Amino acid sequence: MEISILEWIGYLASILIALSMAMSSLVKFRVINLIGAGLFSAYGFLIGSIPVGVMNGFIVLVDVYYLYLFFSKKEVFEVIEAKPDSNYLVRFISFYKQDIKRYFPDFEYCPDDSDVNFFVLRNMSIAGLFLAKRLDNGVLKVELDYAIPELRDFKSGRFVYNNLRSRFLEMGFRKLVAEKSSKKHDQYLAKLGFKEDDKGMLEKSL
Repeated sequence: MEISILEWIGYLASILIALSMAMSSLVKFRVINLIGAGLFSAYGFLIGSIPVGVMNGFIVLVDVYYLYLFFSKKEVFEVIEAKPDSNYLVRFISFYKQDIKRYFPDFEYCPDDSDVNFFVLRNMSIAGLFLAKRLDNGVLKVELDYAIPELRDFKSGRFVYNNLRSRFLEMGFRKLVAEKSSKKHDQYLAKLGFKEDDKGMLEKSL
């Protein structure tokens, strides 16, 4: 049985809306849901189903509204130091262990005196964890740069790698380096200005 273009639009819209429900990131949920609802709205009007077209058109407006609020809202970012032996730090890593392994499959927490650890706060809520180690010659090696699923976007990363530049310089660091860990995280670092060196490491000058 041949499937018409209209049916394909309906199937695609259904798949996108179902996919959006599986997103842990609120931004990804809104974006994918918006596209799916937009297609469903168009599908409804094309087949003459006004209620389907209008209802999904309304969902598109709701998604656009919340995305506008998200990207236009002024958020406050700051960091709070985490001692290597902090019970909360250890508990945080344990709680998000499975998700951390998705992006840092080789990560193992091995604290020592060279650690530079801090939680990233976003509007006073913990948005992520940054763990690094001091190396020689003003180099700071990033061991873990993790954002919780609900707040996984580039805002925390831009804050750490751009807004904290002066803080890293004051601490005596001139360069950040990181080992390749997973395709998604490597792409994330590349978008934040990291480049691969001749040894296969990712680095960013401060």
